[in-house]
Amino acid sequence: MAGHEIPEPADRKQNVADPTSVPEPAERGSHACDPAFKHGVVVGFDGSTSSERALAYAIGMARRSGSALIIVHVANRLPTTVWAGCEPPVFVDVPDHRTAVLGLELACADHLAEVSWMLVERGGDICHELEDVGREYEADAIVVGSTHGLAGRIFGSVAGRLARRAQRPVVVIP
Repeated sequence: MAGHEIPEPADRKQNVADPTSVPEPAERGSHACDPAFKHGVVVGFDGSTSSERALAYAIGMARRSGSALIIVHVANRLPTTVWAGCEPPVFVDVPDHRTAVLGLELACADHLAEVSWMLVERGGDICHELEDVGREYEADAIVVGSTHGLAGRIFGSVAGRLARRAQRPVVVIP
């Protein structure tokens, strides 16, 4: 019935937060992640061919194990300098808007309909961020594509660095 209110029973206690009180900090070590994604499969994704292959493998891995998929895009935070007259230059992080585009592409992908998935954007070192997300969600594995090219040979591949430092299994897809 529209507009009809049901009164609360007199014996029901209602906890009303005091607007002047400060919320207590969460216990250290507790996770703010969705419990449905705990023990899922973390996959690094940037839209490249090797990351698409890694995503396809991770989807199959998550489907076979009955777990969720955490897709991580580590955005490029490009340091740019802003110089305003006589003031010293200031470094500003320019956000990478590719995460929104990748999210739309992933939302339209038919092959992701078989598993629960979420897209997480991080900024910083790729290896550190993938391991951090893996630790946060207590992931069973991290899946990455292999790096091809000169940059990987000079600076070391993401897969190689991640495999050396990760505290969980790392699957590298060629």
